[in-house]
Amino acid sequence: MSDDRTRCAWAERTELERQYHDTEWGVPEHDDRRLFEFLLLEGAQAGLSWVTVLRKREAYRAAFDGFDPERIARYSTEKIAALMANPGLIRNRLKIASAVTNAQAFRRVQAEFGSFDGYLWRFVDGQAIKQVWSSMAEMPPRTPLSDWLSKDLKKRGFRFVGSVICYSYMQAVGMVNDHIAGCYRVEQS
Repeated sequence: MSDDRTRCAWAERTELERQYHDTEWGVPEHDDRRLFEFLLLEGAQAGLSWVTVLRKREAYRAAFDGFDPERIARYSTEKIAALMANPGLIRNRLKIASAVTNAQAFRRVQAEFGSFDGYLWRFVDGQAIKQVWSSMAEMPPRTPLSDWLSKDLKKRGFRFVGSVICYSYMQAVGMVNDHIAGCYRVEQS
């Protein structure tokens, strides 16, 4: 159900996108499991629309053990085959296999930095970058910061973490707050 508030244009298509925009997008996230959830979902989204992923999010949550990186890091080839047969998921073998690889890399980063949150937020000195664009056309698909994050994640063994995916990830977890001028969330962030 829509209301009369002005939002970023991408969030006006469906109720699911409105809800995500209004409650999650651009909100700083510091919980490691939620950070892993968004990393897995952003990788699954590559080449697809975000609403496709939002529609499948609960199926992902159930199939991937609540996005528990410790459990996912131990998935067997049999478990990956079962995930590939799950109609609720985006059944791309490379994307599903990358969830396991990324969970393993995620655990290594947690061990090195004490938390993934501690690793990730150092890229922005612990503070969200707030940007207000006059239109979606102005918003970049990637930045030097997302290039840097992408390069570092790849060096640490992560997959499906190109610069464009990393920029979307940074927006999703609130490292970058990119609401469009006139969006009611600009004033809230």
